[in-house]
Amino acid sequence: MLGFLAAIAGFVSAALGAFGAHAFQEGFSVEALGWWDTATQYLMVHAAAALAIGLSGRDGLTKTGGLCLILGAALFAATLYMMALGAPRWFGAITPIGGLGMLVGWGLVAGGMLGRD
Repeated sequence: MLGFLAAIAGFVSAALGAFGAHAFQEGFSVEALGWWDTATQYLMVHAAAALAIGLSGRDGLTKTGGLCLILGAALFAATLYMMALGAPRWFGAITPIGGLGMLVGWGLVAGGMLGRD
């Protein structure tokens, strides 16, 4: 399941990154383009990490950490994408929750690697 979610996140990141690079260059503010680029970068990096974890065959903390990486990155990116598309700026208050999910994920992965699950 983790590998599947990671692959979907990678697909979404690539698709939205390409879409943003071509469709929004004219109508986006510099700030909105920055949000779009940051969302795409974080989603892709964390999708790749979660895919590697999913393919590693590890369980326990490591696998749970990979799931936190995907869920955190998805929430983080979604709020930035929505703000870039015109959602109210208060969506930015949700973004750190996704960031916290990514941090928890990395911590769990580190703990799993140290403990050798």
